[in-house]
Amino acid sequence: MTEFQKATDEDLAVVAAQLGRTPRGTRAVAHRCPCGLPDVVETTPRLPDGTPFPTLFYLTCPRAVHECSRLESSGLMREMGARLAEDPELAAAYLRAHEDYLERRERVGHVEEIDGVSAGGMPTRVKCLHVHLGHALAVGPGVNPFGDETLQKAGEWWAGGPCVSLDAGDDRP
Repeated sequence: MTEFQKATDEDLAVVAAQLGRTPRGTRAVAHRCPCGLPDVVETTPRLPDGTPFPTLFYLTCPRAVHECSRLESSGLMREMGARLAEDPELAAAYLRAHEDYLERRERVGHVEEIDGVSAGGMPTRVKCLHVHLGHALAVGPGVNPFGDETLQKAGEWWAGGPCVSLDAGDDRP
C-alpha cells in the first residue's frame, strides 16, 4: 500500500489557499499536481472536532474541482450510473475500488459511524466525481474505474500553471 508524504506547514498553507479555508484533518499529501502543489490530501477519518469524515482522499486543487463539476453537470455521472447497472465487469471493478478505499481508510483509523461506508456512492452508484478523481490520483491507475475515466476526461487542469501562489497571496482559480 502507498505511503504518502506527511503534509508540511507549506503544504497546509497551499491547501488553505486552494480551499479558501483552513483544511481539516489533513494528515498527508496523497498526490501532487504536475505543477508541484498538492492536489489531493489524505484526511483523517475522524476530524479534530470528532466528526466522522468518510472522504479519505480530498481533492483540493480548484481547477481540478472545477473540471469535476463541469463533468458532473454534463451528465457524466448519470451515464456512468447507467453503465454500472448494465455491466457486471464494471460493477465488480467498482466494488473492488470501494473495498480498496475502505481498506486504506481503515489503516488510518477505525470510525464506527462510517464503517463500511466509502465515498462517492461506491459501490452501487456514482455520486461524486471529485472523490473518484482524488482516489485515482492518490493510488494510481487501475484501481477506481470511474476515477480513471474522470482523469482522462478532465484534461490538463494544471497547464496554466499553479492554481495558487502564496508569494503573491492570490488564489487564482
